[in-house]
Amino acid sequence: MNGSNNGLSCQSGSWALAAGVGGLTFVLLLVMGSYGIIAAAFLGGIVFVVLGFLFSMIFCAPMTKPGEAAKPGASAATTAPRRTEAPKPAPSASHTAGTTDTKSTSTPPPGAAVASADAEAGTAVKPSKDLPGQKELSERKGSWKYGETATGGTAGGAAAASDSPGTKPATLDAPRGGEADDLKRIKGIGPKLEQLCNRLGFYHFDQIASWSDDEVAWVDDNLEGFRGRVTRDEWVSQAKVLAGGGDTDFSNRVDKGDVY
Repeated sequence: MNGSNNGLSCQSGSWALAAGVGGLTFVLLLVMGSYGIIAAAFLGGIVFVVLGFLFSMIFCAPMTKPGEAAKPGASAATTAPRRTEAPKPAPSASHTAGTTDTKSTSTPPPGAAVASADAEAGTAVKPSKDLPGQKELSERKGSWKYGETATGGTAGGAAAASDSPGTKPATLDAPRGGEADDLKRIKGIGPKLEQLCNRLGFYHFDQIASWSDDEVAWVDDNLEGFRGRVTRDEWVSQAKVLAGGGDTDFSNRVDKGDVY
């Protein structure tokens, strides 16, 4: 009876402590946290429920007494009556001698020696002749690499180039006369994109102005990180104006230093 009363009082105390913390949480959220009454009450209720279960498990768990901390099954082992066995009669001298002679004179089965000899010989057996193609395979081992083509490129790179839509435009290894046009005067081409265009071999307005639809599709697909900018910003129409010596509103802003 005392144990049950102690358990109830512990549970009540745990939940009372949780209720106090939940009420404090409600007040703090309402005053300092700028929460509404409903939100603060909801959060306070969550704190109350969580802490109530937590405190109950921590403070109200039954504690074992020092004498009761035995391993499970120990009481059954100690309380169960032991069954005493009658001592076995000692074997007689003649019986012992007989069994000893039988074990010493027994021989293994006829096939045991043959099987063990075959097993030992099998580990050392090697083929007398090389298998067909074995020598060529051992000589070629390690000389082939995955994805390598006859021209020294990779199969993945060739597939990527063949999968690109459109047709690659004519490119230059370097700008004509050693001086490239300021491609940043085309709206949509910034400093980084200008460097990418130069790496692809495009340095002048007339190159961009002469692109066909298939060539535009190829450039759009190969502008890494800027795909679709040629079509979206109408590079070709702007390049035609600039290649003919004209200006656009955007190129005038670039010349005045208002853009870059």
